[in-house]
Parts: sequence; C-alpha cells; structure tokens
Amino acid sequence: MTMAFPDHFGGPVVASLYYEIRVAGTLPPEALLDFERLSSSVQRVETVVHGPLQDQAALYGLLARLETFGVQVLEVRRLQDESAPHE
Repeated sequence: MTMAFPDHFGGPVVASLYYEIRVAGTLPPEALLDFERLSSSVQRVETVVHGPLQDQAALYGLLARLETFGVQVLEVRRLQDESAPHE
C-alpha cells in the first residue's frame, strides 16, 4: 500500500517504499539502468541494492529485470523509512 500526499501544486504525490535486495555475486551495472534512484554496494560475495521504489509493481519490475540478467536474488526486505540510509 502506498500513501499519497498533496504536493505544492495540489496534486497527489505517491510516497515510495524503501527496499533492500541482496543478490548473489556482483550485479551487472546495466541491471539498474531503469531504476535511477537505486544504488548498490558489493559486500563480500553479494551485492546489496537499496533505495526507494514507488510500489510493488516497481519491485516486481526490478525483480524481473534481475532475472533477465540471471541474478540469483537471496533476500528482499522492505525497510521502514527510519531504517533507510541517509544521503
């Protein structure tokens, strides 16, 4: 479920949900091309992708994209806003 908030122009703004996705090995850089708000870091033998996604449809789109690259997804976690790393 996403929350909508009014923006400065009166229209609704959809709040993003923050996710952390762990995959085996190193993620090819082009796997995240359509997901510009996500970032990744390599930790030992896995890559951690984290960042906001607009809704579950976006999450499923990312998972489908990772599957096209043959990436093994190890874990998907939805984080609370206060758990998200601050930029």
